[in-house]
Amino acid sequence: MGTTQPIREKSELKAFLAYYQSVRPSPRNQALIVLGLHTALRISDILCLSWENVYDFENGAFFVHLYIREKKTGKQNIVALNRHVTDALEQLRKERIPLPADYIFTKATDFTTPLCRTQAFRIVKRAAAEALHAEHISCHSLRKTFGYHAWKQGTPPALLMEIYNHSSYRVTKRYLGISQDERDSIFMEMDYE
Repeated sequence: MGTTQPIREKSELKAFLAYYQSVRPSPRNQALIVLGLHTALRISDILCLSWENVYDFENGAFFVHLYIREKKTGKQNIVALNRHVTDALEQLRKERIPLPADYIFTKATDFTTPLCRTQAFRIVKRAAAEALHAEHISCHSLRKTFGYHAWKQGTPPALLMEIYNHSSYRVTKRYLGISQDERDSIFMEMDYE
């Protein structure tokens, strides 16, 4: 976990999301960030995805769910693909016109080899540095940001634990940096008037 942090402020999250959409347009980079923020998948699992995992070529439509065996845990995971994900992937699909077995996130010149983790890290780091002027944002921040905002929107802790495959709520709280936020809100909201 180290010092990697979620993006907590919605205004910062909007600026981060806008970076590869309007500041420095790149459908591939945009889709990578959107997929990470909306699925809570590890970057190692995202980079292994091929188009046939998300798109039904026979029917010309995106699947409702992504079925994936996580590299780290070996567990099967089923993730719903919301409209933000499918819209971002559709922009990339229109640009690339991929074959089913092509990886989603590749070099622009070679669709047979997935991006490496280092390149994915650079993509996220650049958007964070230029849009947020933040240091502690990495690929894992996408996963943490998902959980942090899901928690803020009222997602039950037990469900977040299941999504992350954590053994306890204490682990999930530490993972998302929730403990300090909870403490801060008590102090900030205290009013004796």
